[in-house]
Amino acid sequence: MKPDLFQAPDYYNLDDLLSEEHKLVRESARAWVKREVSPIIEEYAQKAEFPKQIIKGLGEIGGFGPYIPVEYGGAGLDQISYGLIMQEIERGDSGVRSTSSVQSSLVMYPIWKYGNEEQRMKYLPKLATGEFMGCFGLTEPDHGSDPGSMITNFKDMGDHYLLNGAKMWISNAPFADIAVVWAKNEEGRIHGLIVERGMEGFTTPETHNKWSLRASSTGELIFDNVKVPKENLLPNKSGLGAPLGCLDSARYGIAWGAIGAAMDCYDTALRYAKERIQFGKPIGGTQLQQKKLAEMITEITKAQLLTWRLGVLRNEGKATTAQISMAKRNNVDMAIHIAREARQMLGGMGITGEYSIMRHMMNLESVITYEGTHDIHLLITGMDVTGIPAFK
Repeated sequence: MKPDLFQAPDYYNLDDLLSEEHKLVRESARAWVKREVSPIIEEYAQKAEFPKQIIKGLGEIGGFGPYIPVEYGGAGLDQISYGLIMQEIERGDSGVRSTSSVQSSLVMYPIWKYGNEEQRMKYLPKLATGEFMGCFGLTEPDHGSDPGSMITNFKDMGDHYLLNGAKMWISNAPFADIAVVWAKNEEGRIHGLIVERGMEGFTTPETHNKWSLRASSTGELIFDNVKVPKENLLPNKSGLGAPLGCLDSARYGIAWGAIGAAMDCYDTALRYAKERIQFGKPIGGTQLQQKKLAEMITEITKAQLLTWRLGVLRNEGKATTAQISMAKRNNVDMAIHIAREARQMLGGMGITGEYSIMRHMMNLESVITYEGTHDIHLLITGMDVTGIPAFK
């Protein structure tokens, strides 16, 4: 087991833009990742298993809903703190960050924003500690980038709703205690429903044979005449804008998280380049390897500035969906390119589990697709600057 020697790059002294609280939150998360995630994550990725023993620790470092108000069990932190936590967790592994950001932005966020007080008090404190784990049901087998065409539906049966349909590619599904599920009512309007494990007709088969996010648990949500109590409907927002609002929060977290994966690949490649001797000198002394490293740190620095500014806008309530899309798309693309370059720098060692790079590279193939594909985010930016939608 190799020691975690990670040192975060800060080429433009961005720490000067952070508060003492921001830095404390980040250092707490970083120390926890080094202690609890790095020593075990390669083993769990190899055997394609989520390390459930880390759930309690994720809750303790604020990995679940850090911006949720204290009265509901959250830490009451700002959006930059949330981003920094996601950055540090994904530095450890994208799959672990997926578990964290799904719980935060796709389960806790909609209950907080769209739920009533009874729902908030019932679910949020337990979700914040990890006592309850949740998942988010939007994507369907035939409806990914076009969620508005979903066919999962519910009917009003008088004293309850009857839910039918299926969702797939759902992080946390196999072990989730609750699912925030998006479905159409009889008029075709999309609503959120809280579905609890144990409800008859609700099953969560696990998805196997993944080459990506192997340390994350992925599955389906199957609803076969599931009776959902009427009090489990999220009352304060409906329509496609409701789940998309959750995705804004999740995509924002991904924009930060991807920087963590990129930093880990860069740090690994930089250290290796200084130590690996070929032709009588470190490979870091050759022009081509220096070119790679210089481009990596430049792109990381640009992403850090982009995301910090987005965090300020989020704190001020000014960030737009299109701005969040730009950051998600740019930063994940940046990270995946850095992972590929770093892998080449390590040669054959880059494909082994002795280093984190190949695992990051495989994980990022999912991150670049989920919660809005690379191309869809490009079209969101295109629509924003032209005013003309190109989706249809």
